[in-house]
This record gives sequence, C-alpha cells and structure tokens, in this order.
Amino acid sequence: MSRHAVYVLQCADGTLYTGYTTDVDRRVAEHNAGEGAKYTRSRTPVEVVHVERYDSRSDAMAREYEIKQLSRTQKERLVGLS
Repeated sequence: MSRHAVYVLQCADGTLYTGYTTDVDRRVAEHNAGEGAKYTRSRTPVEVVHVERYDSRSDAMAREYEIKQLSRTQKERLVGLS
C-alpha cells in the first residue's frame, strides 16, 4: 500500500478540509480529538470523504496543493458531494 495520503474531511459545519498524512485513521482521530489542524479544532466531528494514495511524499504534497486550489464546487465534485 502506498505510504503517503491526501485526504479531504467534511467538518461538522459542512466545510471541507484537505490535508496530507502517512496514516489517515490516526490523523482523523487527532482531528476529532482537537489535536489536528487549528481549522478543524472548532469544527468537529470530522468525517473522511475522500482519500488518494501516493508512493512519494512530493507527489502527495503536490496533489494536496492542487486540491486546496479548487473551488468549493470543484471539491464537492471531486469527493462526490454534488
């Protein structure tokens, strides 16, 4: 299995958050425990709605950046919410 992952979370307030990790389950647990990104701390619980896996950290980080540049509508299409 590929070691690097880009994930998209849907926060309790309906917003979407994109991040990078090597362990999606651990990272989501951190977000839900209030130990994740500052953005998600006040928006728990969060739910994983999309994951992409990559063999290299640089590929994953590049994809994370691409996703973060998408509009809300484009992100919703990517994760299947629209």
